Amino acid sequence: MRSISSITTAVLIAFGALACAGCEDLGPRDVPSLFAPALHRSEIVGFLAGFGTTFAAVPDLFAMFRRRSTAGMNPRMAAIMGVFQIFWIYYGLLIASRPVIVWNVVGVVINLSTVLAYRRLLQRELSGRARRDAGVSPD
Repeated sequence: MRSISSITTAVLIAFGALACAGCEDLGPRDVPSLFAPALHRSEIVGFLAGFGTTFAAVPDLFAMFRRRSTAGMNPRMAAIMGVFQIFWIYYGLLIASRPVIVWNVVGVVINLSTVLAYRRLLQRELSGRARRDAGVSPD
């Protein structure tokens, strides 16, 4: 688990360094259009397409909460997806695409929630095993 955190941290630091490395020409060119109220047909299609791909990870997150167990779950995929969705957010800012930005922000939140829930449930499972092994009755 610690290696996933280290890798994620390293990738985020590398991304931050890349973003701050004097690439002022890579910034979004039309910032006001990101917040413009008018939607074009292409954006509507983008929002619909993004909905399906963004929420594809939600059933696993709900299943983990329902079972209150990490059995059958692997947080690596969620961590990897979350890191690359940060790149998609940056790309969405570059091309001033609201659907790309919105759905990837939502996706980062979902994937981060999955990783954090996995860590929390894993800690509970490990502490429960330690109590059982020590002969302490559950509370």
